[in-house]
Amino acid sequence: MSAVAITEASRPALPRHVRLQRDEARQRWVIQAPERVLAPDDLAASIIAMLDGVTRLSAIIDRLAEDYQAERTVIAADVLAMLQDLADQGFLVDHGEEA
Repeated sequence: MSAVAITEASRPALPRHVRLQRDEARQRWVIQAPERVLAPDDLAASIIAMLDGVTRLSAIIDRLAEDYQAERTVIAADVLAMLQDLADQGFLVDHGEEA
């Protein structure tokens, strides 16, 4: 279990040792960390790209709900679950009240 709990108040970001980049040879996004690689789908990669450590997750969820004209509660549940999974694997940090 991760020590990082992702909530709508979180200000998540990739840690310094993790990066999101496009693997053009395989035509997919990858999250690279020392000794580990994840391949998120395009939607997950677009959400991860929004994580700057400054913007609260609630604002990102609001934007996604508006962009996709979807029920906010559904978007929130999916985004929170995905990001908590990434945090549990050490691919996210929460800047909390720092910003």
